[in-house]
Amino acid sequence: MEFFRDSKINFVGAMKPAFSLSVVLLLAAAVSLILHGGPRQSIDFTGGTDVQVRFEPAPDISEIRDVLAAAGIEGAQVQEFGAVNEFLVRAPEMEEDLLNASQVLLAAMRDNMPGYDIELRREESVGPKVGGELRSAAANAIALSLVLIVIYIWFRFVFRYGIAAIVALVHDVVLTLGVFSLLDLEVSLSVIAAFLTIIGYSLNDTIVVFDRIRENMKLRRKESYRDVINRSINECLSRTMLTSLTTFFVAFTLYLFGGPVIHDFAFALSFGVVIGTYSSMFIASPVLVFWYERFIAERKRAGAEM
Repeated sequence: MEFFRDSKINFVGAMKPAFSLSVVLLLAAAVSLILHGGPRQSIDFTGGTDVQVRFEPAPDISEIRDVLAAAGIEGAQVQEFGAVNEFLVRAPEMEEDLLNASQVLLAAMRDNMPGYDIELRREESVGPKVGGELRSAAANAIALSLVLIVIYIWFRFVFRYGIAAIVALVHDVVLTLGVFSLLDLEVSLSVIAAFLTIIGYSLNDTIVVFDRIRENMKLRRKESYRDVINRSINECLSRTMLTSLTTFFVAFTLYLFGGPVIHDFAFALSFGVVIGTYSSMFIASPVLVFWYERFIAERKRAGAEM
């Protein structure tokens, strides 16, 4: 199936506007992360207790917050979770041990809200030491994956291809983190899994284009470097759009109908597919053009002058 037959879109010609747009978005993401003190982390990384409860009848969310504050539970966060009568109550590390922390939260609500039937639906507790270890493991996993990607692409292609791929991948991850910060969404272990999936997906798209560039560089030696890059992206365009749209529709369907448990994961994946497709066409390949024209072409001219 081909969506585009013999397309001649000037992707390299849009390099400067695309870079400008990306710089603006990256700056917005950086400002948001700085103002928020980094992304909002789930208890997977910070330690604490999550309690999912169902009320009959449905109370006002401010009433639950007031009850917890009056009970001396500082820093508790309450949000609706799927239905109007279901809430996720999150408390940071408490003096009680982890096994009793959820019962303290539940007792505070039941004792001070006698007119409601309160059902415990789910509880989850993570100690601060475990949270710190998980945070370090997540950061190490992302960093190691980027290093291994550079090494892999360096051996399969050449070094500048690896740098171009990493620029695109960092672009994708930072923008996704920025969107999570702007929307005040939590970064949990499942979201880290989505980030790693985004890295793999974006890399796959980029390598397909790089393979076509390498083939065309051998077959079309008389064409300019920019023309080869443009031709290669256009030749992969139908495949890229078919793969991206299929993946996006699946991820977005999960976002709409998958329920609150995987809501953030599906959102990260949906956004990542869009931004990953954009970066493979407008960031990774144009970086090759920039590198070639800035360094390799200048080196050749300098050699000719000598």
